[in-house]
Amino acid sequence: MTGVPHPYLDHPAVLPFAHRGGAADGIENTAAAFRRAAGLGYRYFETDVHTTADGRLVAFHDATLDRVTDTRGRIARLPWSTVRRARVGGREPVSLFEELLEEFPDARWNVDVKTESAVRPLVDLIRRTGAWDRVCVGSFSERRVALAVRLAGPRLATSYGVRGVLGLRLASLGLPAGVRGGGVCVQVPEVLNGVPVVDRRFLRAAHARGLQVHVWTVNDPDRMRTLLDLGVDGIMTDHLETLRGVLNDRGAWA
Repeated sequence: MTGVPHPYLDHPAVLPFAHRGGAADGIENTAAAFRRAAGLGYRYFETDVHTTADGRLVAFHDATLDRVTDTRGRIARLPWSTVRRARVGGREPVSLFEELLEEFPDARWNVDVKTESAVRPLVDLIRRTGAWDRVCVGSFSERRVALAVRLAGPRLATSYGVRGVLGLRLASLGLPAGVRGGGVCVQVPEVLNGVPVVDRRFLRAAHARGLQVHVWTVNDPDRMRTLLDLGVDGIMTDHLETLRGVLNDRGAWA
């Protein structure tokens, strides 16, 4: 693919994303995880955001604290004063997304908006900090992405939602389907429910529309190599050293 549709994507090689900062270490979406990723040379980070009961925007994947912390409860029903005491992996605190933006000024963030309540605080934060070139907003929900675009305007980088991806996939197969959605990239799994998503036809269809294709979440080195041979524009991984090694071997680690 030639040209860069948004400054967020301005990178001289394939985009390597540290998925949740490198979820394989068990301290996903924490400042410690992102510090480790930065130390390995990553500058594209993937994270998720929820809002607490008092409206604070936290970097966290699940709707509840139960799976990865020593505390229980739904984030949306808990105040920040409670959530901040939870420890991921029993040791690392939950981070406010604003704190992460500040601590890693050179990083670019792929942000999955997990709830509609998080959209406005995220857009307000991007506007207040001037982080237009540092954040790409995505979600399984087209509604959330559309709301973010309405609030932010055309400066905001976004990825396609589910219907947009489906339309693009059908179009890539030569089937009649209007490609719905807007954005600068398409972020998809390699396979969904046993059905391949990413192949040369899908990549051609995306690239013809000026869209980069980022694939998640790829942890096997052979799969990474296959996707790179196909021509994907970015890979998200939990295994940071593995992806860095594969890209280094190909002279594609920038």
